[in-house]
Amino acid sequence: MADLIYPPIIGAARLTFAALGIHFDIVGAENIPAQGGAVLASNHLSYLDFTFCGFAARPRLVRFMAKEAIFRHWLAGPLMRGMHHISVDRDAGLGSFREALTAIRAGEIVGVFPEATISTTFSIKDLKSGAVRLAMSANAPLIPMVTFGGQRLLTKGRHRDFSRGKTVVMIIGEPLYPQRTDDAAEVTAELRRRLEALLAESVARYPNRPDDAWWLPHPPAPQE
Repeated sequence: MADLIYPPIIGAARLTFAALGIHFDIVGAENIPAQGGAVLASNHLSYLDFTFCGFAARPRLVRFMAKEAIFRHWLAGPLMRGMHHISVDRDAGLGSFREALTAIRAGEIVGVFPEATISTTFSIKDLKSGAVRLAMSANAPLIPMVTFGGQRLLTKGRHRDFSRGKTVVMIIGEPLYPQRTDDAAEVTAELRRRLEALLAESVARYPNRPDDAWWLPHPPAPQE
């Protein structure tokens, strides 16, 4: 498919990252296939995660599955469609699944956030099985990925902070190769284990992390 909008957006993102002085620590880029369809399954800590994941996957262009409301935004909508991202209507998810499956079979990488929403504890939440079922249905590799640090810039429930000099760690793990005969729940559990391991590695690599930093993974607050 023609990509007239995606490359300039990537270029603009690179300039923005440079202006913000963001340092990227990217590990495992060799696990992104040079060609062919795949599912990229990432954790979700900030509103910028799709940008960071796409940046780490270069030169491949990732088609992200994103909630339908974004596609109705006056500015984001045309850009999302121009980059051939996939709208997800949670009340009619089968159409989105089929569109993503078609893209993977056509050789595209489809990006999924299997937690479905931002983790406000910055740990790995329970995963939906959609990413696993896509990989199984398409007979495509399932690539676990973790991004860490974006929550310091822009996340749910916090004021934005675009001050310079922050680090974003991104680790792309070795692919899983689920088969159609596998149990989707078991593969999803394995995907979560791998994401948790990658997150722990990302935190360990992260520079200047005081033990009491609000942006470190922590358990949810107890319910009263």
